[in-house]
Amino acid sequence: MPVRDVLIVGAGPSGLATAIAAKQHGLDYVIVEKGVLVNSIFHFPTHMVFFTTPELLEIGGLPLVTPFEKPTRLEALRYYRRVVDTYGLQIMLHEQVIAIDPPSLASAGKAMGEDTFAVTTADVDSTGALLETRRVREARTVVLAIGYYDHPNCLGVPGENLPHVSHYYTEAHPYYRQRVVIVGGRNSAAEAALELFRAGAHVTLVHRGAELGRSIKYWLRPDIENRIKERSIAARFETRVVEIRPHSVVVEPVSGADGREEIAADAVFLLTGYRPDVALMQRAGVRCDEHTLAPALDPETFETSMPNLFVAGSATAGRNTNSIFIENGRFHGERIVKTLVERLRT
Repeated sequence: MPVRDVLIVGAGPSGLATAIAAKQHGLDYVIVEKGVLVNSIFHFPTHMVFFTTPELLEIGGLPLVTPFEKPTRLEALRYYRRVVDTYGLQIMLHEQVIAIDPPSLASAGKAMGEDTFAVTTADVDSTGALLETRRVREARTVVLAIGYYDHPNCLGVPGENLPHVSHYYTEAHPYYRQRVVIVGGRNSAAEAALELFRAGAHVTLVHRGAELGRSIKYWLRPDIENRIKERSIAARFETRVVEIRPHSVVVEPVSGADGREEIAADAVFLLTGYRPDVALMQRAGVRCDEHTLAPALDPETFETSMPNLFVAGSATAGRNTNSIFIENGRFHGERIVKTLVERLRT
């Protein structure tokens, strides 16, 4: 295989924006994506509406046209397909990066082009399992636009892997007249609770905090608070899950005081947030903060502690996933490519 100027890991909005900028500047690039196009958006709740207005989701100068004030998940999927077709972007789908071998640390300071990264990938089947096929691609630079939605924050409690437990919510209809426990207190949990309640589910919200998260959308907050106040949605604040059983969830006060309770549950959604793939970054030689999980990088160029390896989009924020969205992460690629072009021309 040829040595690429840049290999982009991830076909989300920030990865696509990086590829567009690379193509516009004549760089030899390829995107490698372990799932489908904009895989995270595809796995958002089926009827999700974005928080932002359409122009703030746009990349490559192409307008996102919608009759609504805020675009839907379906419209976003359609839009990003059009972006790829319009620019003819090179994307390898269903191919997961399993290793990034950087140039030897002893020669990492050499001029760009004298050393290359070896990126090993494996094909992925329809269930997400890795197949035996392996490929090694070489690139002078690597951009990790890997997002965070594929790595949920696990509770680490017994029963978390039971079949009726999920870290992702899709739609409400299958849970009509079912008893559903939702763990979490931010936007995802609130939206799921409201949608499930209105579809006829019996919903209990369990949250470690004393109140709902501060970042909840302004139009969502009065709705969820009123449903809790009138007890249409049951809520357990300052409460944590200690065990998940086949037909119930065991909770207790976060204070450690006595008062364990067993809540009946036909389905459990653990909507406790997500994190970037820190292990992949660390194996590639990137230093990540032990507590925040944020990669060490130059805030101007997004280059990490490993020379010629960059991070774009929400993965730059570590655990602080509320600071980088499509709206601001879509510009990272342009700045990264500007740095690469300057280096190639020297």
